[in-house]
Amino acid sequence: MRGIGRARWAVAVLVGAGLVAGPVAGSAQAQEYRYWSFWDGKPAAGGKAASWAYATEGPGTARPADGAVVGFRFAVSADSGRAAVPRPAPDAAALCGTAPAPAGQKRVGVVVDFGTAADAPSGERPPAARTGCARVPADASAGEALAAAVKPLRYDANGLLCGIAGYPRSGCAEQVAGGGAAGGGAEREPGAPDHKATDGDGGGPSAGLLAGIGAVVVLGAAGVWQARRRRG
Repeated sequence: MRGIGRARWAVAVLVGAGLVAGPVAGSAQAQEYRYWSFWDGKPAAGGKAASWAYATEGPGTARPADGAVVGFRFAVSADSGRAAVPRPAPDAAALCGTAPAPAGQKRVGVVVDFGTAADAPSGERPPAARTGCARVPADASAGEALAAAVKPLRYDANGLLCGIAGYPRSGCAEQVAGGGAAGGGAEREPGAPDHKATDGDGGGPSAGLLAGIGAVVVLGAAGVWQARRRRG
């Protein structure tokens, strides 16, 4: 494979797609990656403010409903349990208003948090967060909503999201040397979920993680198809 090595690519896709919810195995436990994480906005309910939840599938297959909010955050992390949440709130009304979408379309709020200087690649400075409202076909994916709201997007040859609006300029899900000493992924920010990658006390991979590994093939194929469609 071009770009990332085969084993590194597998870990990077699992992490970036939101399918790894904990240490992968063995030596991967201390490895951290600089990547774009994907989030679902949860509306305010029961006296609780709107919040973010780590997405359970990748943006290439997720189909948000009309009025939903999706978020993307660039940061250093080893897994979703320590991933940093987008800092702007997932406020659907503020992003898209309350007017109904035209027939056959939907409104999807989009939040892009470029992260902190501590997590930035060497020589780069993260832009200010961007938000918008994508008006897209009713069957559009979260990735298509992102493309409609914030451009350009940069993917690698395997369909992994690498850059949004020119940030970062290069690289894709790169491993951070020294266990993330250059970034802030080692400490969970307030509100970040505390997912587990094991069932019970056995310490082995969960059924969800094993299913996620199988789903990577589907997610990767969808990403490559979208990349080819853009080049066509």
